[in-house]
Amino acid sequence: MFLIHALSMAFAMFWEILWALILGFALSGVVQAVVSKTEMSRLLPDDSPRTLAIACGLGAASSSCSYAAVALARSIFRKGASFTAAIVFELASTNLVLELGIIMIVLLGWQFALAEFIGAPIMVVILVWLFGRFLSERMVETARQQAEKGLAGSMEGHAEMDMSVTGGSLWSRVTSAKGFTAISHYFLMDWAAVWRDVAGGLLIAGALATWVPKGFWRSFFFTGHPTFALVWGPLVGPLVAVISFVCSVGNVPLAAVLWNSGISFGGVIAFIFADLIVIPIIDIYRRYYTAPIAWFLTWTMFVAMSVAGLAVEMLFKTVGWVPIERAATITEAHVEWNYTTVLNVVFLALAAILVWRAATTGGFGMLRMMNMSPQTQGGRHHNRPRHIH
Repeated sequence: MFLIHALSMAFAMFWEILWALILGFALSGVVQAVVSKTEMSRLLPDDSPRTLAIACGLGAASSSCSYAAVALARSIFRKGASFTAAIVFELASTNLVLELGIIMIVLLGWQFALAEFIGAPIMVVILVWLFGRFLSERMVETARQQAEKGLAGSMEGHAEMDMSVTGGSLWSRVTSAKGFTAISHYFLMDWAAVWRDVAGGLLIAGALATWVPKGFWRSFFFTGHPTFALVWGPLVGPLVAVISFVCSVGNVPLAAVLWNSGISFGGVIAFIFADLIVIPIIDIYRRYYTAPIAWFLTWTMFVAMSVAGLAVEMLFKTVGWVPIERAATITEAHVEWNYTTVLNVVFLALAAILVWRAATTGGFGMLRMMNMSPQTQGGRHHNRPRHIH
């Protein structure tokens, strides 16, 4: 009975966010279809404010899959990008993407989505400051030497694929046959990249919402001590994320459960920020850059995420934007004819069109290459995705 209740809760949240997921990944596909990955390294040569702003913009226009973001950050670092700019790009590509904001609005509310997009730049500024104080030239050189070994991580094939369309106006590129194909391929690959995280996040959220007593969460988050909870939430939020193994948009359903259970507003934001320090990704950092650099990235990101979460809560409290009611969308499973069902039907039709286009233009062949390293793909050169002109 407990299992059925948890699965019911997970399905309810999935049904609530399905249309938003499809819309978000369709829009992400459009953006990726017109932004060339081959230009990223050239645009990120140093740690200047202008370069770091460009890194944030390019990250926001990239995939929201955490594993693909980490792999792409190493790829552009190996091609000559600044290490700091590559990591800033990585942070932006999971915290400033449109689909994340859409899901947060649906499940948590506009205040959380706005806090995410305000807090992410604050987190970047803190991280860059920490890098400036504690990242030495020797550490960067060590990271570069390790990165050049090309040790396998995850989603490296996805990170290397560049199907962007160049030439002509933005509208003509998006509406062309090649643009439609590129959008459909990115849509399919992004879904393939994150479905495990989304499913895992929904299942964990369903289990926590039904199996863990409310009293435990209230004690754990110190809801009876508001001042201490203000600081405790942003500290413990990333720690919960580290051990949850869920990243990308899959974090949002779990964040909704944590919010309803008593974690602070800033704790929710810090928790969502922390998708790039979950245990599997820390291990990838170790392989990509060596264990000391992995530890450096973990503690600096943790500090930046926690401080940014606290800062954004204090800012939102000042202007009165922290929600008083803890009413994130977590409902029992039921399907009825309402606006959610209508939107799901419409966007499922859109998804079917995009999947059909991808299936008829070699998209499923590319899926098989998503987890291959570039070296492995080199042996299959005739199947390698190329830049679309």
